[in-house]
Order: sequence, then C-alpha cells, then structure tokens
Amino acid sequence: MLNNRSFRRLLAGLAVSQLGDWLYNVALIAFVFDRTHSAAWLGATTAARVLPIVLLGPVAGVIADRFDRRLVMVVSDAVRMLTMLGLIAVARLGLPIVLVPLLAALATAAMSPYPSCVAATMPRLLARDQLPAANAIRSAITPLAIVGGPALGAGLLALGGSSWAFGVNAGTFVLAALLVLAIPQADAFRPSGATEREPSVWASMAVGLRELARRPEVTRLLAADLLCSFCYGVQTVALVAVSIRLGWQASGYGLLIGAIGAGGVLGAAITPRACRRLGRRAALSLALAVQGATVPLVLFTGWHPLALAVAALGGAGAIMVEVGTETALQESLPDEVFARAYGFAYPASIGGIALGSIVTAPVIALAGLPGALGIVGAITVAYALWLGAHRWTVSAASDLTTVAA
Repeated sequence: MLNNRSFRRLLAGLAVSQLGDWLYNVALIAFVFDRTHSAAWLGATTAARVLPIVLLGPVAGVIADRFDRRLVMVVSDAVRMLTMLGLIAVARLGLPIVLVPLLAALATAAMSPYPSCVAATMPRLLARDQLPAANAIRSAITPLAIVGGPALGAGLLALGGSSWAFGVNAGTFVLAALLVLAIPQADAFRPSGATEREPSVWASMAVGLRELARRPEVTRLLAADLLCSFCYGVQTVALVAVSIRLGWQASGYGLLIGAIGAGGVLGAAITPRACRRLGRRAALSLALAVQGATVPLVLFTGWHPLALAVAALGGAGAIMVEVGTETALQESLPDEVFARAYGFAYPASIGGIALGSIVTAPVIALAGLPGALGIVGAITVAYALWLGAHRWTVSAASDLTTVAA
C-alpha cells in the first residue's frame, strides 16, 4: 500500500496541509486574543473556522462529484493560501480585526470539498483489501497533527509572531497542491458524472442523503462516529475542569488533549488487526464502549500518569471507530454517489464536536462535573452495547471478508 506512489503523494499532501492547519489555529487564536483580549472575538473566530464545514459539507460533496477532483483540491489549496496571505496583511498592516474571522471562514469554506475528494479518490488508487489499513494511516494524520502542529505553531509565534505561522501555513498549501498535481493517475480524480443527470444541486444532495438512508448498517456506524465526536467536543471543554480537579491546574489541559491525540495514533495502528481478529462489528463496538467509559473515568484516576493513559485509551477507541466507519462507507457506497454521501457524513462528525462543546457547560451546571461526564459516558457505552448486539446485514459479509483476508 505505501509502495503505491500515488497514494503516498495524496497522503503526504493531506499530512502537510493538516499540520499547517493546526499550527495556524494556534497562531490565529493567539493573534485574535493579542489584538482584542476578548472571549467573544475568540468564540466568533472559532465558530468561523468550524461552521462552514457543517453548513457547506453537502454542497461540497456535490462539487466533488461534479468536477475533476484534482482541480477541486488544487483550487481549494490555492484559495486557502490566499487567505493566509490576507491574514499576514491584517497582522502586518493593522487592518480591522473583523477581517480575521471572515478570512478564517473563507479558508474553511474552501477546504470543505477536500475531505470528500480524498475519501472518494482512495478506492480508485487502492485495492479493496487495502482500504482498512489506508484509512488507518489517513486517520493517524489528524492526531499526529494535533500533537505536532500546535508545538510548531508555538515555536513560530516565539520566533516571529503570527505572521510567520500564517506564512508557513500558506507554504503548506502550495506544497500540498504540488503533491496532488504530481499524482500520475488522472482517472482517479475524474468526477462520477452522475450529477449531470440531475436537474439541480438540491437534487444531487438528496441522492447522497438517500444513499445513506438506504444503508442502515452504515448509518449505525455514522451514529457511533458522531458520538465519538460529541465526546471529544465535551472533553475540549470539560478537561480544563478535570485538570484542575487532578491538581494540574489549567496547564494539564494540553497534556490530556495531547494524550488523546497520541492514543489516536495507536488506535489507527491497531484497527485493521482488531477488525480482522474480532470482526468489524465487535471491534468497533468495543472501541466505542472504551471511548465512552474513559470520559468519566479520567476524573477519578487521581494519578497523573494513569489519567494520561486513560485519556490515550479513549483517543484510541475514537479513532478506531472513525477508521471503521470510513472503510464501511467506501465499501458500501457506489462510486457515483460516494462524494455526495460523504458530504453529509463528514460534516455530521464535525458537528458532533461543536454540539458537544456547546452543551457541556449547561449540563455541568445542572448535574455537576462528575454527573455530566457520567451521563455522556453512559449514553456512549449504552449505544456501543446496542451496536454490538444488533444484527447487521452487511457486517457479517464484511467480517467474513476481513477474516478471509
């Protein structure tokens, strides 16, 4: 699989881009806080970075099915590079701060077709039995970027300020575009052509949604992935209080989030083997249950190394569910509608993070920190148990395939 030159270049472009995104996120928040000292501006900037994915994902899926995917990816990189140059201008010339969330939103909007293009291109570059391992490698990029990107961003801030970080991120988009352009298999990027028969964008979006609705075995996994995202969204808020309870003060928050990212790398590495040994249904149900259990458990560890280990275990479970869901989508959905269906699946996952971060504070106010984490963990574990016990029509065939492989 890694000896496939085209896949390596696709993967390298994605990795470079994600590393740049995470270092840019640190610089963006630091710059806004330095200019405004306002939590409201920080919230507006963060929302601007997330909401376009949720809102534009279905339309982005149609774009990925209607136009050459290589062209879409290169244009996405080019627009994002220009937005970074715009942020440099704001930082260097003292332009109005309102331009920052607007440019951040434009960058995210430009990125929205990219995940659908990558996910739809992979099955054309790789054999079917290579997809689980390929998705594991692709999923490992995000936690690695979460660990490495902020550290690199902090270093760039210390050396030259936000402008340097924005500039480096602009360079990552140029490199990512060059890597995609260097992939020789042009046919892997061709559009499905199916959207040409549909009268409108809305009709094309409806086809993608119907394809997901027709596959309850896939929607059950999507619900599991959404729950994992929801748990992570809860943790992005609650782990500050958890860190203080553990005697770390707020500084332990970064360590716990980093542990979740490190666990994600481990989870991506073991997912293909776990699915072969246990079958996909059992492996992903177990992974979801572990992820849910660690949400409240980390609060009661009392020993810092154990708390980090529990956080890492939860991160591993979450990535295992993500990898399994991605593979199930690629195996189950027809090529001609895959990008449009993925245009609903990916934003749902991102929306789960946003929803979790929004509801955490009110639930903590009502039930207290242990109660809130216990409720989230119990719901997640209960769904995992139901998922494992439910009879799947496709899972049995999938499990036989993985065992045979």
